[in-house]
Amino acid sequence: MDQARPLRWPACGGAWRKMAVTLTVLATFLAQHGLSQYMYRHFLDTTFTIGPAGVGLYHTDAFDLALLIPYFTVLILLASYGLHRYRLVYLYYKKKTNRSGDPVEKFRELPRVTVQLPIFNERYVVDRLLEAVSRLDYPREKLDIQVLDDSTDETALVARSLVAQYAAQGHPIRYIHRSNRAGFKAGALQAGLSSAQGDFVAIFDADFVPPSDFLLRTIHHFTDPKVGMVQTRWTHLNRNYSFLTEVEAILLDGHFVLEHSGRARSQVFFNFNGTAGVWRRQAIEQAGGWQHDTLTEDTDLSYRAQLKGWKFIYRQDIECPAELPVEMTAFKTQQARWAKGLIQTGKKILPRVLKSDQPFRVKLEAWYHLSANLSYPLMVILSVLLLPAMVIRFYQGWFQMLYIDIPLFLASTFSISSFYMVSQRELFPRSWPRAIVYLPFLMALGIGLTVTNSIAVLEALIGKQTAFARTPKYRVESKKDVIRGTQYRKRLGWVPWIELLIGSYFGLTVYYAFENENYFTVPFLVLFVVGYWYTGLMSLLQGRLSGLALVAADHQSKPFPLGI
Repeated sequence: MDQARPLRWPACGGAWRKMAVTLTVLATFLAQHGLSQYMYRHFLDTTFTIGPAGVGLYHTDAFDLALLIPYFTVLILLASYGLHRYRLVYLYYKKKTNRSGDPVEKFRELPRVTVQLPIFNERYVVDRLLEAVSRLDYPREKLDIQVLDDSTDETALVARSLVAQYAAQGHPIRYIHRSNRAGFKAGALQAGLSSAQGDFVAIFDADFVPPSDFLLRTIHHFTDPKVGMVQTRWTHLNRNYSFLTEVEAILLDGHFVLEHSGRARSQVFFNFNGTAGVWRRQAIEQAGGWQHDTLTEDTDLSYRAQLKGWKFIYRQDIECPAELPVEMTAFKTQQARWAKGLIQTGKKILPRVLKSDQPFRVKLEAWYHLSANLSYPLMVILSVLLLPAMVIRFYQGWFQMLYIDIPLFLASTFSISSFYMVSQRELFPRSWPRAIVYLPFLMALGIGLTVTNSIAVLEALIGKQTAFARTPKYRVESKKDVIRGTQYRKRLGWVPWIELLIGSYFGLTVYYAFENENYFTVPFLVLFVVGYWYTGLMSLLQGRLSGLALVAADHQSKPFPLGI
């Protein structure tokens, strides 16, 4: 057998050497011009980086590590929550056959239902609520309607008068007024239960307009004795009022389509949303009743009931319209209350869930659900570290930045856009592409909420108790409607100025990115600028120009564009 002989290039070796020299000269020439120059400097130039022989001007020191370790820790944690969003999308589609539809069985005789309407200073929407409830298609002799009013303004007179009118028309409605707000909404609901006549309890907040067939489409699920609660999907009366309400609607759609459905279909715990749902009274009582040691009493009760073995049903196809906040300050108040309440519930409930005999997948989902708002203080930390980390990473080399930073940013940030795009595609199969326009602003708005929500989360972590801050509603359903008062508007405080300051800081990071030709990070940084400036400026403008808005309302039909 012939021995293998080494491969040689006796005839063309010189030609290869000439070609190599030519390519080197050509690469050097291209590296000094245009795009090639950019690619050479950022991916091939190792002047500052540490090479195989240890050469290079930059060496990582202890100070750099002190910045980079928390920077990457925060990015990895945020990426974990981002990957969880992808998992919810996966569960939504994987378990699509498990979606809840109409119940197989129906009651031969409809049971008695108590309808609880908790209100507090809602003079603009209470009449709309009572009108909708009066139209419920359900036998009057099987209904028990409670108006649970804790109001301290003229709402009490309006509500009492309306109740008297509907009672005179034969509606089974009662007015219950408390002289104090002990326990806030949870206290009002628990107080109402003491005189409730129904075995089932439907709850609607003041800004909701339940459809007439709501009870008939939900009550029959309780023919299954294991079912403790039925939740329906919120829709939005004033979705098209302003740019802000459009973004808010997409945010809530993501929650009600992917989070609720993904959890319900995969048979893990999910929560009652405080309204637009029906409870079995026995489930409430067996779980310990309404408790007011958290600001999300609905989630608290939901987990306690499910730990007792009660089954929850989510009906994505049953819609219950409600009014979205039209002011930035009102929206921030709502989001901060939810953020703080979920962390409070997590501190209270997660130890019980983790010690229970529930499957691991239930415990894992409960962890991600109840701890999700920890991402807000993590975003604040990331905001502080981003610029110095950019400086350090610049001297480490762009290639390292791309293969380390980009995947983490994609997992933590772009999961948000895909999450909400899927929800819009599910709800609006024909018109969902229009939501693409709102996605950058949706991401920016989420970033802009980090200051107020981080404060709320930190208060929850240290155990600071605060009052239940209601979200003011003005019965603004279309662009023709006018905000008719400002007495419910929250004080501005110092938070908007902090948001503007942080936005300006990120403006500097954008400038730094351009100066160093780090164009890959510019779109991401611009989201931070827009988010902080938008939330800060709108909070200030709505407060400063409220008087102008009311004067303008007297002279024109088009409302002052708050939130636009």
